[in-house]
Amino acid sequence: MNTAATAARQAVIDRYFDQAPSRVDADGSRHWATRGANFIVVVTHAAPGCVLDRTSNPDEYMLLLPENVGASLQAGGATIETPGDSLSIFPPGASRITVKTAGYVYRIFSHLATDLLELVSNPRDYDVRDDVAPLVHWPEPVGGFKLRHYPLANYVRPENSMRLFRSSNLMINIFLPQTKPRDPRKMTPHSHADFEQGSLSLSGSYVHHLRYPWTSDLTSWREDDHALVFSPSLCIMPAKVIHTSQAIGTERTRLVDIFCPPREDFSLKPGLVNNADEYPMPASVNAA
Repeated sequence: MNTAATAARQAVIDRYFDQAPSRVDADGSRHWATRGANFIVVVTHAAPGCVLDRTSNPDEYMLLLPENVGASLQAGGATIETPGDSLSIFPPGASRITVKTAGYVYRIFSHLATDLLELVSNPRDYDVRDDVAPLVHWPEPVGGFKLRHYPLANYVRPENSMRLFRSSNLMINIFLPQTKPRDPRKMTPHSHADFEQGSLSLSGSYVHHLRYPWTSDLTSWREDDHALVFSPSLCIMPAKVIHTSQAIGTERTRLVDIFCPPREDFSLKPGLVNNADEYPMPASVNAA
């Protein structure tokens, strides 16, 4: 692909905090969903007792629960009770989540969960998707597919605010909560050649700064975008677009980055991915 001649796609920004839900259940639970090229994010504001069933999911998916949003998790013959502030990885097949306390819950799937496309706000955005490498699944986890659960309080490091986990198809970076705005002199603008980054805001306010590359076709040029969002919301940064996110205001902020498939560069850094011992890298990555 000639990146100098191909315009980058427009970023997808869904502001769930003031956006009509895709579906409202009889118990009042509300659901929103957004797709990237390789992943689907489903956000649910769950009523107490809300049940989220998957009768036959094709591959693994992740569940992120904020603090104080408890749930009972069932999959593969296992049951786990969690008070919240946790990440769980569900195996392929059937699963059930029973939410015990009202609040937002976040599920992240690969694009192979095609039944969820009827919920997404942008179903046609990826009819053409030659700017993103396809999803190639990484090896099966050690001990096989099963329900895996990670209380996030157990994964706090003094040296940085990143908390990285991966599965065979996804990677998630759950940043530690922040209590002050980001220093405008310490931004980190960067881009990715052939994969997207989803930035999911769980609390607080952010500005997503986006700079689109110029091509030889001046009519395709776009102005820089400085998108103000509150929470919850999702910004999908396209491949090739320079981006960085800035926490603003004085309220507590929480941001989560999503990648599909897992990032090779992060995975090659010893000790950075918290569950690397459970999820092997492909031989091609190990040899890099």
